[in-house]
Amino acid sequence: MKALLLALSLALAASAAPARTLDTIKSTGKLVAATEGAFAPFNFYEKDKLTGFEVELAEAVVKKMGFAIEWKAGNFDTLLTGLAQNRWDVVIASHAITDERAKAVTFTAPHYCSGGIVVSKNPSIRKGNDLAGRSVAVQTGSTYYENVTKLGVTRNVRSFPSDVDARAALATSRVDAWVTDRFTAMESAKKNPELKFQLGDLLFTERIAAATEKGNTALADAWNKALAAVMADGTYAALAKKYFGEDVRCK
Repeated sequence: MKALLLALSLALAASAAPARTLDTIKSTGKLVAATEGAFAPFNFYEKDKLTGFEVELAEAVVKKMGFAIEWKAGNFDTLLTGLAQNRWDVVIASHAITDERAKAVTFTAPHYCSGGIVVSKNPSIRKGNDLAGRSVAVQTGSTYYENVTKLGVTRNVRSFPSDVDARAALATSRVDAWVTDRFTAMESAKKNPELKFQLGDLLFTERIAAATEKGNTALADAWNKALAAVMADGTYAALAKKYFGEDVRCK
């Protein structure tokens, strides 16, 4: 049902006014990028400033493309539909490349690889099988709901509007576990030691990419060319080291 609703939402969006072409963006000199702003360390706010690995990376890529960048922030589960509604040109918000999403948007080359990890306050909950009979928090619109459900060990998977809300559900013991990106889990455990989060095993891996409107291949190709340049000139490695202490590009 969740996948069906997502497909329907994206299909409806695809019937709206098209997003801007690369030539239109060139004529204005400004690319509009959208992200969530609530998924540290990838995209988040420091006071009123939007920052994070994906934010800084996108700024470097867009600069390499020769454009200024304008940021928009929105709920994760509405970002991809906003492409076909002409609300922004590119979305970069830790979206995993999936066949379902690829029916409605054009993905760029992946800018990092990661996966979902089990987080709990109970050290005995570490592996997929440990989720049997447990309640698990995930973010609405993410791939985590489907991936946790596919494990077939628990039917009590609860979706929350944001990953911050899912984390809060675990922090207040409303759920037994939280499944989120491994780097997000590491960041949360480091910054909130009082929560005593226990990091478990990686359940699955994913390729993460930015997205343009479906069929806007000229813009996606221009982004890919600039991303490759940023990866080659040392900028990417420096940002990865700053935020993760390791290179996170897909091997």
